[in-house]
Amino acid sequence: MSTEASRDLVLGTAGHIDHGKSSLVRALTGTDPDRLIEEKKRGITIELGFARLELPGGDALGVVDVPGHERFVRQMIAGATGIDLALICIAADDGIMPQTVEHLSVLELLGISAGVIALTKADLVDEEWLIFMADEVRARLADSPFSDAPIVAVSSRTGRGLEELTEALERTARAAQHTKTGGTARLPIDRAFTIKGAGTVVTGTLWAGSFAVGDEVELLPSGLRTRIRSMQVHGESVERAVAGHRTALNLNAVSTDEVRPGDFVALPNSLSPTDRFDADITYLGAPGAAKPLESGTRVRIAHGTREVTGRVLFFGDADSLASGNRAFAQVRLDEALPVAWRDRFVMRSFSPVHVIGGGMVLRAHPRRTTALKPDTEALLDALRAQDEGAVVRAAFALETLPQTSADIAHRSGVDEETARAELDALVREGKAVRLEGRAAFYTTKPALQRHRAALENALMKFHTENPSATGIAKDALRQRTMPRAGEEAFDAVLADAVVAGAAIATGGEVSHPRAGAGAQKALEAAVDNLKASLADAGTAPPSVSDLVAASGVDPSLAHRALGELEKRGFAKRIGQEFSFDASALAHLEAAARERLEAGPATAADLKEAMGTSRKYAIPLLEYFDARGMTRREGDLRYLR
Repeated sequence: MSTEASRDLVLGTAGHIDHGKSSLVRALTGTDPDRLIEEKKRGITIELGFARLELPGGDALGVVDVPGHERFVRQMIAGATGIDLALICIAADDGIMPQTVEHLSVLELLGISAGVIALTKADLVDEEWLIFMADEVRARLADSPFSDAPIVAVSSRTGRGLEELTEALERTARAAQHTKTGGTARLPIDRAFTIKGAGTVVTGTLWAGSFAVGDEVELLPSGLRTRIRSMQVHGESVERAVAGHRTALNLNAVSTDEVRPGDFVALPNSLSPTDRFDADITYLGAPGAAKPLESGTRVRIAHGTREVTGRVLFFGDADSLASGNRAFAQVRLDEALPVAWRDRFVMRSFSPVHVIGGGMVLRAHPRRTTALKPDTEALLDALRAQDEGAVVRAAFALETLPQTSADIAHRSGVDEETARAELDALVREGKAVRLEGRAAFYTTKPALQRHRAALENALMKFHTENPSATGIAKDALRQRTMPRAGEEAFDAVLADAVVAGAAIATGGEVSHPRAGAGAQKALEAAVDNLKASLADAGTAPPSVSDLVAASGVDPSLAHRALGELEKRGFAKRIGQEFSFDASALAHLEAAARERLEAGPATAADLKEAMGTSRKYAIPLLEYFDARGMTRREGDLRYLR
């Protein structure tokens, strides 16, 4: 077995209270997982305990010891959420008990199928009873993921079976796989505390990806940013931790008031907390009751190391789910959680509190609906089957607006590279169109044709209602035709329409090639008219109102023409009242600059230098001040 493969796996205990879990961990590792004074005084585990198990081949496993008392099932779930294989402890003198059953359910719901059964306290019974108990345990586990798990009789007091148990754990670890998948680095925090001289330290099992010393990280769901000052894996300082490592992170400039057990540490912007998610739910039923789970039932959702309340609503027409069955549902939470596709969760009843089911997160950011249309069901089926190619295609089929590969990745849960590859494959197959712009957008040919037709119809209507207008503002057109689309997506569709000859885009204005031609011709005529008038006026132009009145052009068209002259650089607006020919203004500016190069000057001096009247001199000087060409101090102006 490779060192890296085994060292990255985490072993977790499971079993009823007083079935010897902590004693067995202490006997196997030499570490007492019960840290708290109260735990030692009461002889029970209350919080999670941690240790390191050296295997015969020289490798090691991280160990998480969980409470067995029914009052601490929440802590057990928090510990089990990061493990890859289980050490299921069943006392030989007691057999399978209520918390044994509940813990086995939690393991199965979290997708943990690798494990070893330890028949503890073997020194308290005879050999015949041990054989009987092993047969009974095997029969009880026949329909569980642990039906073929090794069963080893052990005694923490006498040392019996410890060597055989360690060997069985090594064999099981060799075949075990990580229960968490995906490349986004995430660590659910199970402890947060302060070390004098170091600051805040958090611990947890790194679910995926890797962290390095110096990395900027984000605390979720708060969004607080911090950096990793140092880190340890199994008590040893390291520069990098990878998925599967039991990890302690020393965080910079964060107090224990700002981070708590249940939070996640993640790379910045890699996850968005959500108050709802679509899921594949399995309902186990309440203990001793065959009552179905009604849609809308209030429950507790345990995800990572946090538990929040919420409601379960089934898709389609289903109003309940019978015990032992599974169904698609939308879980609506009272507090946001940073969930992602494939995450496992455990569901507990609100009151009284029992494990009643759980499942897998399918869509982390769905719309708030439980309508089950065929396209939606196809996506949920693909997510449940964990078929990434089918997931991308089904997610794309649901969209009516152009989407980037990042959009599809966010909505489906796959990584962006996978989404882009599958979308490009759809383009090659003729089932999608790729629109180039500031980002690449994907849509279907029918959808693109609908958008193009909507643009044309809106432009024709606009020109009919505004015959003198040269075009409509681009964002106004977006609001009329694709109000739910972002600016970049709309730009991509508009660019396609322009290439297809269905629209003309000039600056921030859009017109129809046919309907806008007359208005454009009229605008160009007005531009030529006013350009000539300003050139003739030279350094003494009429006021804008007089200029418009003398042009004989419709006032609104004349003002648009003046704006167009400014955009093209032929004219410049000075203050509220005048518009100057650009060449004439350059002449006036040169004259003022030449005078100021000789030294500071008054407004009267500059008026004389420019050869103009006070009516023009004052607005011109204020324009020069605003542009930063001149600096006014009292009655004098200086050249900057």
